[in-house]
Amino acid sequence: MNTTSAQLSAFPDSKRHYLILDGLRGIAALMVVIFHILEAHSTSYLDMMMNHGYLAVDFFFLLSGYVIGYAYDDRWEKMSLGEFFKRRLIRLHPMIIIGMILGAICFYYQAGAYWPAIAETPVWKLLLIMLIGFTLLPVPLSMDIRGWTEMHPLDGPAWSLYFEYIANILYALFVRRFSTTALAILVFLSGCALIHLGFNQGDVIGGWAFDLKQTQVGMTRMMYPFFAGLLLSRLVKPAQIKNAFIWSGLLLIVFLSIPRLGGAEQLWMNGLYDSLVIIFVFPLIVFIGASGEVQEGFMSKVSKFLGDISFPIYITHYPVVYIYFGWVKNSKVPLSESWPYGVLVVCVCVSIAYLSLKFYDVPVRRWLTKRFMTKAA
Repeated sequence: MNTTSAQLSAFPDSKRHYLILDGLRGIAALMVVIFHILEAHSTSYLDMMMNHGYLAVDFFFLLSGYVIGYAYDDRWEKMSLGEFFKRRLIRLHPMIIIGMILGAICFYYQAGAYWPAIAETPVWKLLLIMLIGFTLLPVPLSMDIRGWTEMHPLDGPAWSLYFEYIANILYALFVRRFSTTALAILVFLSGCALIHLGFNQGDVIGGWAFDLKQTQVGMTRMMYPFFAGLLLSRLVKPAQIKNAFIWSGLLLIVFLSIPRLGGAEQLWMNGLYDSLVIIFVFPLIVFIGASGEVQEGFMSKVSKFLGDISFPIYITHYPVVYIYFGWVKNSKVPLSESWPYGVLVVCVCVSIAYLSLKFYDVPVRRWLTKRFMTKAA
């Protein structure tokens, strides 16, 4: 097992981190940024470049379940429910707030023919949506201020954090008490539901709208990977694998980049690919990552940097990408002309993530820990 000190953790007693898993989270987050930039040049899900980048969300869920199991499963005799929820809120919520603020700042710069509702949105309504976003509560379709039916129109990717919170609540209230057999049954049934979703829909895309269908999609996408990650943390002991960061990182990049399968005629092929990657490939990647070591040096620094910015870049990149997206759609700019601006967007997103981490997220989490935690957590 490779670990590194949790230097950026607000919690003095935090367990040491899996450095490679942190790095894999960062790779997946960067893949999401690139996927969203390239999405601006697609006409539908059938012709998206880096087509399966959306599966990074499902990888995040599985990784979260694995880390939650590792970090908390053996602490419940000494930790209350309230302490667990405070820990999770302190870890995640400060960056959610900064993501919503950035979304509000960038909102009117995204206006144009592609999103006509933006120019018609009054400032008071924008501020109201931002305040609701601070709570991570979803907004109904009637309050959509963009036109994409997002539950968080200022920062679209926050929908996955909404389901992440639900997963944490389910774990803390119920699933942590499950025996290994009961957990395995839950994971098996959730896997069946995931295959059913992929087979019938043609992919597992969705979960960002607050309606019955999208809530079902979001719950299905969350249930299997999160609790499979938890089961993996309980059942499988890491091995010793050389060059684990390189192999697991390459596997992740390859499986997120595979072109869409089956086309419009055989949607089930792509849906089956999605579900099988989540069910079998992602646990394998996590196992490989947990089984390796990164020696001090360049690769160690790369892995740590990617891990540090992984959550900040995921939750702050989309307000900037919205601007690029609107510009491409409104002006019909081809990728051959826009790619330098796409590269600039990636650089801006990385910079915002790093600055947010260093000058906001870490100091705020440390202050919140001192202020609200009754004991070291």
